[in-house]
Amino acid sequence: MVKFLDNIRRSLVAKLLTLVGLSLILCVSVWAFFNIKYQKKKLMDGVVVSADTLTSSIKLGAHYAMMNNLRDDINRIIKKFASGKNIENIRIYNKEGQIKYSNLGAEVDQVTNIKDEACFVCHRSEPPLTQLSLAERTRIFKSPEGDRVLGILSPIYSEPGCSSGGCHFHPEGKQVLGALDVIVSLAEADREIALFQKRLLGFAVFIFVFTSAVVTFFILRFVRRPINRMVEETRLIADGQYVSRIEVDQEDEIGHLSMAINQMSSKIGEKQQELNKQRNEYQTLFERVPCIITVQDRNYRLIRYNREFSDKFNPQPGDYCYEAYKGRKQKCEICPVEQTFEDGLPHFSEERGLSKHGKPTHWIVNTAPIKNESGQVVAAMEMSLDVTPTKLLEEELKKSEKKYSAIFDNIPNPVFVLDMETLEILDCNDSVAGVYGYQKEDIIGTSFLRLFREEEKEYYENLIKTSTVIDRARHFNGSGDPLYVNIRLSPSDYPGGTVLLVTTSDITKRLEAEQQLIQASKMATLGEMATGVAHELNQPLAVIKTASRFFMRKIARNEKIEDEVLSTMAGEIDSYVDRATKIINHMRQFGRQSDVSLEKVQVNILLERALEILGQQLKVRGIEVVWDLAPDLPLILADPDRLEQVFINLLINARDAIDEKWQSQSGQQGAKKITLKTSRDGNVITVEVTDTGPGIPAAMLERIFEPFFTTKKVGQGTGLGLSISYGIIKDCKGSIRARSRADEGASFIIKFPIARED
Repeated sequence: MVKFLDNIRRSLVAKLLTLVGLSLILCVSVWAFFNIKYQKKKLMDGVVVSADTLTSSIKLGAHYAMMNNLRDDINRIIKKFASGKNIENIRIYNKEGQIKYSNLGAEVDQVTNIKDEACFVCHRSEPPLTQLSLAERTRIFKSPEGDRVLGILSPIYSEPGCSSGGCHFHPEGKQVLGALDVIVSLAEADREIALFQKRLLGFAVFIFVFTSAVVTFFILRFVRRPINRMVEETRLIADGQYVSRIEVDQEDEIGHLSMAINQMSSKIGEKQQELNKQRNEYQTLFERVPCIITVQDRNYRLIRYNREFSDKFNPQPGDYCYEAYKGRKQKCEICPVEQTFEDGLPHFSEERGLSKHGKPTHWIVNTAPIKNESGQVVAAMEMSLDVTPTKLLEEELKKSEKKYSAIFDNIPNPVFVLDMETLEILDCNDSVAGVYGYQKEDIIGTSFLRLFREEEKEYYENLIKTSTVIDRARHFNGSGDPLYVNIRLSPSDYPGGTVLLVTTSDITKRLEAEQQLIQASKMATLGEMATGVAHELNQPLAVIKTASRFFMRKIARNEKIEDEVLSTMAGEIDSYVDRATKIINHMRQFGRQSDVSLEKVQVNILLERALEILGQQLKVRGIEVVWDLAPDLPLILADPDRLEQVFINLLINARDAIDEKWQSQSGQQGAKKITLKTSRDGNVITVEVTDTGPGIPAAMLERIFEPFFTTKKVGQGTGLGLSISYGIIKDCKGSIRARSRADEGASFIIKFPIARED
């Protein structure tokens, strides 16, 4: 019994079933009790009403006989009613309690105790009661056989006819003459009640059993089984198994709880994985972090340490930290671990000393407290980073800074440090004084744009901020004299932010040498063109000579010259003089030395000007010039005189190549032709000079622009024409390349960017 009660106490299902069973028994019992009570009352009320109705019927049936004192009729009526079902006895008492009439003849004229049995209901008080309710007139008692019987007493009241009759005169004013007492057997009613009780109890038992079975099945099926599964799942979760799942086949609260446990399992699994990952990460971090980590107690003994510490010092658990670190016999004078134990706060220190092996060492030390649940510091974690290499690097850096500062100050080229936004000079080296004539204190803090002409400052400001190289910029030194420089710009780190590091190279003397070389090349070109120029001048001179002889002959003969002839001859002389003057002026302009200045020019016009000098020579040699010029080409930025020199050099090379081909191969077939072509492709202008000479060998194509390299015979070329042409085109921001095939001639392709409108 104790074990059974203990099982009930430990089982939710048992508790639930017990509680439901007791509640059901109580409810069914109360229901059965009140139902039986109600049915008994209802049945007894029916019996009482029937019996009362019977008394009324008997009184009505015997009324006439009583009024006429017909005793036999009264006895007959009583016996007749007494023969009815369940009627045990019918009596009529007089006022003294004597039985005057009865279906049982033996008890007629018997006198009963007036204070006992049926008479007591009226004679329990003085005077006797005359009016009684049905409940007061009803009594239940047991018969001699032991069955219950119901007795109903009905008073027989006096009527006016009774007091005046001669049958049994009684005093006037007497209300009750006697009483009719009907005894009804309740045996059948008791049997019906017993049968009803049995049936009701059986039905109650059935309801209890059926309901208990349904509730038990429901609890076992929809409560106990899911709860057992949930208990098993929670045990698996407690054991660290998060992959199993409760099969949810119901959508009620138990199903929701099962789903919640599944979700909880998934979340716990995810969190556990994350925790395991973090734990592994922290463990890995603790073990592999490239610094020394130790955990020490209050006596500075090692509780735990990471791999870095173990590899470096090979300690044993329980060693003192200062012994393991530095081979000391006592703790360090400045000990952040001691401070952490004193105030419970992190501390930082930078230490310098000798390592365990006696080498100078630098450490950066951080400490942090480790507290228990009560908040007491029980240990301290010390993280030490060996910064000896960094300190050595700092010392080397200081030496390097001194060295590079010396290099910076002694670089032969001027070097400026500029602010990225304002172009203010933040610093400069000592070479600035030698090149520009400014002392450091005079130029630092001023704008770098002060070195440019006023009208060029805005242009160069944009160029400095967007370019890395600026060639042939014109600066002015402290005396106001111009000098040409190449500028190299690069962003660089500087205390306080990023700056522009600007290096300038004075190329003034180099440009002067280039100008002299270009001038020499011009003179060489003029020398090569001397024969052609002489032929160009001979033709107008011959015309002038012929006209002058004609005039002299006419004058010697005193012949008159016709006005029309004179006008024609004078016009011819004038035109040829103009032609000769133009040729001479063109050659003089070509041969003079000019300053380097770029301006907007039209390449078609420069090609035509270049051909004016060489046109006659090409005609004499039978070389045809084919023009393929694109109209309305945009302007380019170039030095017109120098670019004309490039075109003349290319035309001379083309002329010589064609002559070489036709001289070396007699009877050579094909056209002597030079093609001049211009075109535009987007923002690029292209000029092509193509000849029908022997071409350039493939092995020489990459070298033809080198100084002093030539494919001509010895004494026929200096090797500077294409090299100088290459430099001139580069100064114009253009490019030149050669293309050739054997026996198909060569082409020189020059590309120029279109000049911007500004």
